[in-house]
Amino acid sequence: MLSGDVMLDILLVNDDGIYSNGLIALKDALLEKFNARITIVAPTNQQSGIGRAISLFEPLRVTKTKLADGSWGYAVSGTPTDCVILGIYEILKKVPDVVISGINVGENLGTEITTSGTLGAAFEGSHHGAKAIASSLQVTSDHLKFREGETPIDFTIPAKITANVVEKMLDCDFPCDVVNLNIPEGATEKTPIEITRLARKMYTTHVEERVDPRGRSYYWIDGYPILEEEEDTDVYVVRRKRHISLTPLTLDTTIKNLEEFKKKYERILNE
Repeated sequence: MLSGDVMLDILLVNDDGIYSNGLIALKDALLEKFNARITIVAPTNQQSGIGRAISLFEPLRVTKTKLADGSWGYAVSGTPTDCVILGIYEILKKVPDVVISGINVGENLGTEITTSGTLGAAFEGSHHGAKAIASSLQVTSDHLKFREGETPIDFTIPAKITANVVEKMLDCDFPCDVVNLNIPEGATEKTPIEITRLARKMYTTHVEERVDPRGRSYYWIDGYPILEEEEDTDVYVVRRKRHISLTPLTLDTTIKNLEEFKKKYERILNE
């Protein structure tokens, strides 16, 4: 168990941007549970779908920024992964105990998590040696206008759920690199948590062609949520059972049956 005397260093990141209400709610929930120094470092604007991209060919600016609750954070003119790197090597100047990415607006499920800025930041934190968790909240179509600032979302309960999972993760020293936590809309602190594997897909893929006023085609890439998946997957647990999904992830994406693969194909490759 963590001692109340232990001071944790926690780095909070959110690909929805520095002004995401998910950051403040999560910070408050963590301070209720832990003796912690919490540092918020997030992009200056929306960075969803950018994965683990790093800004290698352009300079980055860090601006100390006053948040809605009067506290201060650091806005970075780059990606969520940039935020983790600058948070560790420039702002904190050390690896924090925990990197938490979230609470994201919208689920991060299935193997499509490789495109997620939320997961990208969590993987980057783990890569540098921190315990890492990505936390995402399911958002239905009724709340999609939140991204335009029109419909507020109450992150209070999801923040408490996330803080509870962080406590368990630290107490039990989960043997994984990243915990991917997905909370269904309307969940409570009593909602069951199921350990899951990644589904194959979270959305269908759809490309819509449109024509601009000059007669040239342009395209929107989107898709529709998948509901039917195998019962032990994150998609099924969140979208069908309405339970909380916790998927333990690893940085090493090497195929699991490597020896079998080698025996079957190494000779062929060298013929």
